[in-house]
Amino acid sequence: MPKMKINRKELIKKYIEFFKSKNHKEIKNSSLIPENDPTVLFTTAGMHPLVPFLLGEKHPQGKRLVNVQKCIRTQDIDEVGDSFHHTFFEMLGNWSLGDYWKQEAIEMSFNFLTKELKIPREEIFITCFKGDKSINVDKDTISAEIWEKLGIKKNNIKFLEKKDNWWGPAGETGPCGPDTEMFVKGIEIWNDVFMQYEKSKNKKFIPATQKNVDTGMGVERTVTILSGLNDNYLADMWLPLIKQIEKISKKKYGSKDKETTKAMRIIADHIKAAVFIIAEGIVPSNTEQGYVLRRLIRRAIRYGKKLGIPLDKDLTTPIVEETLKIYKDYEILNNNKQKIIDELNKEEDKFEKTLEEGLRKLKKMAGNKKISGKDAFLLYQSYGFPIEMTQEIATEEWSASVDFAGFQKELARHQELSRTASAGRFKSGLADHSEQTTKLHTAAHLMLAGLRKLINPDIEQRGSNINAERLRFDFTFDRKLEEKEIKKIEDFVNSAISQKIDVEKKEMSLDEAKKSGALGIFEDKYGDKVSVYKVGQISNEICAGPHVSNTKELGKFKITKQDSSGAGVRRIKAVLE
Repeated sequence: MPKMKINRKELIKKYIEFFKSKNHKEIKNSSLIPENDPTVLFTTAGMHPLVPFLLGEKHPQGKRLVNVQKCIRTQDIDEVGDSFHHTFFEMLGNWSLGDYWKQEAIEMSFNFLTKELKIPREEIFITCFKGDKSINVDKDTISAEIWEKLGIKKNNIKFLEKKDNWWGPAGETGPCGPDTEMFVKGIEIWNDVFMQYEKSKNKKFIPATQKNVDTGMGVERTVTILSGLNDNYLADMWLPLIKQIEKISKKKYGSKDKETTKAMRIIADHIKAAVFIIAEGIVPSNTEQGYVLRRLIRRAIRYGKKLGIPLDKDLTTPIVEETLKIYKDYEILNNNKQKIIDELNKEEDKFEKTLEEGLRKLKKMAGNKKISGKDAFLLYQSYGFPIEMTQEIATEEWSASVDFAGFQKELARHQELSRTASAGRFKSGLADHSEQTTKLHTAAHLMLAGLRKLINPDIEQRGSNINAERLRFDFTFDRKLEEKEIKKIEDFVNSAISQKIDVEKKEMSLDEAKKSGALGIFEDKYGDKVSVYKVGQISNEICAGPHVSNTKELGKFKITKQDSSGAGVRRIKAVLE
């Protein structure tokens, strides 16, 4: 395949403009922190912010959408160090929300690859879904036939099983379906997912009420392939970071020493991901996203040490500077530049103070080739070693095993397990779109209105987790609520319920929503149009839904518990009886 001179910005521009010409509306790049998905820690795909609309909510910008979405995936963290795995990456995507289907989706994919990117059709290989009797879904011969008619040779089309050609759901339940994937030079660069099923709570795959198309093209992989490279880290969104690490370490990338190249990739990857995570307001901690952030930073520092970079040498700031130059189009990075540098430096300093001593302790513990759960927890608590780091070092350096189950038992004695991120789940957002969860979601809006009216008008939401049993709601406030204040809030919400008020949904521009007084705390994620839910004169919020149509549907509201959720943040748990 001939080389095509294209960089990150040019590919993104080509893709967006192509789909705009096909009547797609460009939507904003959403936050890396999922608002309404409790099953994932970060936004891992462009479809995550669109889940309510994939389930039937009407999107303010229509049925055809396109964007580039920043993503974080942590399940492949141990693979980072090869030439193509990344923690942070960008995904191009186009969606049909109950509009076009296989024929048009595949035609557009084919035309973009062959006409816009000039990839010869004979160099494109396709996979389609083989079918699966266990879930009662047939072989996807329709997609294969469409590809053939477009000129893809039959020998270039393979049918693969569910593990290869089925996408979703993102969590336990939700939209999913077979996909068709496109490969160039043996690497998958794009897939078209046909969301024609919904996985129910009883694990059945039922036909979806709204059929959607969800696609994804990896920016890094595509630029690498089009540039004729075989290493993502030589492409324009990575090379400046590698050059900085070469300068700091005085070592050469791509040298015969494979461990040097691996270390440089890990440092570049982990610090870039940390930059984006800190920009979202996350700081290193031992819980939830902060735990992953801490693990990324400390792993990068450890690999810096393996490269011979002195602990007192500033490893992170030069890489931050280069990252900000590459991603000038993300205002959130430039607006938080000093905060990013400060948080990385603080964590670097903190870890440097304990790293050497912790490594000495670990070496002693590894003497009998087995590290107990108690010892692993000591390293975690006293020396700041994430359990995964202890496992990695113990295996690499001394072929020692770690009692992970024992570690978890020790952890359970010191922390509330549901608040740790070591299990890999961030408990935030809506668990599902069931009737009871929907009711509690509306009740949360009423409760926030009550908190602002009765307690303090400056109170803001700081996160929520809502399932069919209860709602959990975090908000800014610096003291414990008094019993009489809790009673006032309950009475306020129950009064709104007894008034049988209609819940109105209106679509408007972000400026119109602001002028109407609608609440919204994640403004950078909104597009040109937003959905605003209004409950009489009581509540007015920008929200993706779902909600009840009238407050009379809710039942009786009761606050069951309150506690602290961090400095200046309180947490309320409540139910509907």
